[in-house]
Amino acid sequence: APPAPPHAEAPPPRSSAPPPPRGLWVLCEGSQRVLENRERLEILLEDARGLGVTDLFVQVYRGGRAWFDSSLADAGPYGSTWRASEDTSRDAFSLLIERAHGEGLRVHAWVNVLSLASNADARILRDLGTGAAAVDQKGRSILDYPLFEVPEPDRRYYRMGTPAVWLDPAAIGVSDRLAATFAELVSRYPALDGLHLDYIRYPDALPFSPGTRFGVGLSFGFGEGSRSRFEAETGLRAPFGTSLVNGNRWDDWRRLQLTELVRRIAEAARSMRPEVKVSAAVLADLERAYLVDMQDWISWLDQGLLDFAVPMLYTRDQRLLLYGVEGMSGLAADRAIWVGLGAWLFAASPERAIEQLRVVAKHERLGSALFSWDSIRESPALRGALVAEASLE
Repeated sequence: APPAPPHAEAPPPRSSAPPPPRGLWVLCEGSQRVLENRERLEILLEDARGLGVTDLFVQVYRGGRAWFDSSLADAGPYGSTWRASEDTSRDAFSLLIERAHGEGLRVHAWVNVLSLASNADARILRDLGTGAAAVDQKGRSILDYPLFEVPEPDRRYYRMGTPAVWLDPAAIGVSDRLAATFAELVSRYPALDGLHLDYIRYPDALPFSPGTRFGVGLSFGFGEGSRSRFEAETGLRAPFGTSLVNGNRWDDWRRLQLTELVRRIAEAARSMRPEVKVSAAVLADLERAYLVDMQDWISWLDQGLLDFAVPMLYTRDQRLLLYGVEGMSGLAADRAIWVGLGAWLFAASPERAIEQLRVVAKHERLGSALFSWDSIRESPALRGALVAEASLE
């Protein structure tokens, strides 16, 4: 009798574990404007399904302006959002949340916290006064920067990292107002899954200064009110102008002010909805985050202020990406970290976006997030490649 054929090895069973989280940033003022164009909601949901997305970060607060019904921010953009045809009291964001939940997606309200973009007439500045704006160590308000860029003669040597109007988190009234605004947001949408903080840092200038004590570069948060607070709380004189006195203590204090702002926002949001998840888009370069932008986001995770962090590892350099992901994987041993990937960088070379996703996927501890839906929707080749990759996962 002929020998029996070898017994075929059964394929490994599919894992019953849920897929790692994957976020997708959805701009309020990008090319798609889903909150202003009802017909694009189903397109967004279809793309999210195809991309393997689990969570949507939907931008509803930018430049001090609100795409939700706010009594504390400029709600002008909210008037441009669509409503349910059968019940005009149901707005675009609430209906987006409802439809996303029907597709098994979570929705986070994405807010730009300390950047007011180019809105020098933002309501928060009118209400709190110009002292709420960031001031450099020479006493110049960012409101007086021409086009929000470094003035001469310093412009010969420095450039703003992100030209914009920036708020000082230590200025009187700023943390109270922002915490109240985002608590109002959470209270308006009982089904909201999360609050996603962006631009939750001090502004910076290029080249970066690694600390006040070095006396080089430009740094911010030196307003008179903030310096007076520092002196009252510590009994020390604040550095200013050419003085570097107490530079380390000053940096520690500014770092604390940012952490306390995160604490205030998280506590206010959770007072409205204890189950709401608080997250933040943060700088992936840990040294820059800590020393330059005063963003001690690892401690925010460790203190429970954030439920997860999304370091923005936006780079075309594959080796730099590898190094960054390896580092984040180590940090994720006991912390929830999703790696933010700059998909928009690869509209002309989608295969490189796939390579980056695969690098992250090798680390089971890590989630991922794609920036942004608008850029992916604008590039059919990029979208097609990402969807094909997600179908294999």
